[in-house]
Amino acid sequence: MRVLPLVVTVLLGVVALGLTIAVLPGISADNGWSVLVAAALLGLFGTVLRPALVKLLSTLGWLGVVAGWLVSQALLVYAALEVAPGVHVDGFWAAFGAAWLGAALMSAGLWVVTAGQDGVVTQHLLRVNRHFRRGVPRTETPGVLIIQIDGLSAPLARWALDAGNLPTLGRWLGDGSHALVEWHAQLPATTPASQAGLLHGASDQVPAFRWYEKETGRMVVTNRPRDAALVEARCSDGHGLLADGGVSVSNVFSGDAPTSLLTMSTARRAAQGPRRYVSAYLLDPFGLTRSLVLTCGEILKEVHQARRQRRRRVRPRMRRTWSYVLLRGATNVLLRHLNLAVLAEQLMRGAPVVYCDFVDYDEIAHHAGPARPEALASLEGIDAVLATLEEVAAAAPRPYRFVVLSDHGQSQGATFAQRYGLRFDELVAELTADGAVTASVEDEQAGRARVLRADLTRTGKEVVEAEAGRPPVVIAASGNLALVYFAQRDGRVSLEEIEERYPALLPGLTGHPGIGWVLVRSAREGPIVLGHDGRRWLDDDHVEGVDPLRDFGPRAADDLRRHDRLAHTGDLVVNSLWDPVTQEVAAFEELIGCHGGLGGGQSRPVLIHPRDWDPPGVLTGADEVHHYLRGCLKKLTPPG
Repeated sequence: MRVLPLVVTVLLGVVALGLTIAVLPGISADNGWSVLVAAALLGLFGTVLRPALVKLLSTLGWLGVVAGWLVSQALLVYAALEVAPGVHVDGFWAAFGAAWLGAALMSAGLWVVTAGQDGVVTQHLLRVNRHFRRGVPRTETPGVLIIQIDGLSAPLARWALDAGNLPTLGRWLGDGSHALVEWHAQLPATTPASQAGLLHGASDQVPAFRWYEKETGRMVVTNRPRDAALVEARCSDGHGLLADGGVSVSNVFSGDAPTSLLTMSTARRAAQGPRRYVSAYLLDPFGLTRSLVLTCGEILKEVHQARRQRRRRVRPRMRRTWSYVLLRGATNVLLRHLNLAVLAEQLMRGAPVVYCDFVDYDEIAHHAGPARPEALASLEGIDAVLATLEEVAAAAPRPYRFVVLSDHGQSQGATFAQRYGLRFDELVAELTADGAVTASVEDEQAGRARVLRADLTRTGKEVVEAEAGRPPVVIAASGNLALVYFAQRDGRVSLEEIEERYPALLPGLTGHPGIGWVLVRSAREGPIVLGHDGRRWLDDDHVEGVDPLRDFGPRAADDLRRHDRLAHTGDLVVNSLWDPVTQEVAAFEELIGCHGGLGGGQSRPVLIHPRDWDPPGVLTGADEVHHYLRGCLKKLTPPG
C-alpha cells in the first residue's frame, strides 16, 4: 500500500482536530502535542472500536444505522479527548459538535488535497478490506465482475468512447483486452425484463415495467420488493447466472446468488448484510465526509443544470422536482459509493462472480435527456468506478475478468402530455366515455430508495395494489409503451369485443398523432397491429395499406409476436409515435428520456466482453445474453 495517501489523511486529521479545538467553546488543549496525541488516539479508537460499533448498530436496523451515523463518531471523539493528556472537554455535546465540525473540515481538506489524485479511494478500500484478503487462499481460477450501466445504448456508448468520456473502457478496447458488441433488447425494453433474462434466462415472465393481473386484481410493479420477489419466484429454476457462489448487488433480481445485497427481490428477507455495509460506510469518516460533500455537490449541480436548461430554453425538458433533486443526491453519491464499497469487499473475499447494476446514468437521462451533458458526466463517474475496481481487483486473491453491459438504451422526446395537453389515460377515458380509468404512476428510481430502506428496516410493510370493485379500464404505462386492460372482463379481450363495447376507442387511438401502433388480438385472425393508415396481421405477415411497423425496425414484428404470447400482456398494447427524422418518441410517463417500447436507441443495449472469450454472434434478447455469459463462466471453472 502506498504510504503517501495514508500520511496525507493522518495529517489532515490532526489539522482538522486542531482547528476544531481552536474554534469550538468547551474544548481546549494545552499545546500542539496534546492535539497530536488526541488525533492519534482517535485514529486508534476508530480502528479498534468502529468494527464492533458497526456490528452492534447494524443489528438494531434503521434506527441503529441513523444513531450510529449521528453519534458514534462523537462517542469516539469524546473518548479520545477525555483520555488524551492536556486536552479538556466539557461533556458529550461539546464532543458532538467537535465530531461534526471535524468531519466538515476533514472533508474540505480531503477535497482540496486529493482532488484529481489517482489512487486515494483505491488505497482506502484496500486498507479497510485487508483483513478479508488475508483469510482467502490465492487461486489462479479467474473470477468475473459484471457491471451493468443501466440505460446505456450502444450508439451513445460508441459516441462517448470516441469523445473520450469513457477513458477506462476506451483503454480496454484500445489495448485489445475487450470487444464491444450491440445486442437487441426485445419488447419491453425495461430493466426488470432484461434482468429477468440476463440473470435467470426468463425474460418472458415480465411483460412491462408494471402490469395488471386480472386473476388477482393486482398491479404488479417491479420496483417494489414484494412484487420483485413474486416475479423472481416465477423466473427462478435455482440455476441462475449467479447460482454458483455468486453475489448480486443492487439488482432487481438475484440470479439465484447465495449472497444478495441491496437487491429488490431479496430485500424483504435480507439479514444484517446490507445494514452492516451501510453502517460501515457511514461510520467510516472517509466514507461519511465524502458522502456529505459529494451529496451536497450533486444537489447543487442538479439545481444549476436544471436552471441552465431553463435559461437556454432547451427542448424537450421537464420540471425536475425537489424530490428528484434529493433522490439524485442519494442514488448518485450514496448508492454509487456504497456499491463500490460492497464490490471492493467481495473482490477481496474472492467471490467467483459478482453482478452489480449502477443506475446513475439511467436516472439522470430520464430527467435531463440521454445525451445531455449531465447524463454524460454520470457516465464518466461510472467509468471512474471501473478504474478503481480494476485497481482493487489487481490486489484480490484471484484474477478477475471484467464484463460491462447495459440492459436497454433510452430514447428521447417531449412527453405525450407535453405535446397534446392531456395524458394518455385521459385520452382513453374520452374515447371510452368512461371516467373510471385507472392508471398506475410509479417513479422507477424511487424503487432504489425503497429497496435501500427495506434492506435496512426489514419491516416488510408494503401496499399491495388490488382494485376493489375492478374499474372498467386499467392502464399500465412503461415509458412509451402502455398496456390497456379491460379489468372487468376475464382473459384476453378480443378486437371484436372491444369494437362492440367501445366503438370509438380503436379508431381514436390509431388516428391520434401521438400513437404509433396498437396491438390487439382478433378472435378470428389472431394478433393484428393497427396503425394510422393500415394494419399488419402477424400470423401471416400480410399488410393492408401502410405497414404500421414500417419505421420501427426489422425486429419489430417478431418482438410483437413474442409479446402477444406473454402472460398478463394488455388487451391492447399501445406504442407512442416514433419520428425517424427527429429521432423522438412521446413517453406516456413524464420522462423525456424513456424506455419500455419501440423506437430509437432504447432497444439497442451494449455488451463489452473480454476479447479472448468466444465471439457472441448476434444476440437477440436478454435470454441469449444470459446463455452466452453462462457458457463463458463454465469455461473459466476447472473440471471437478
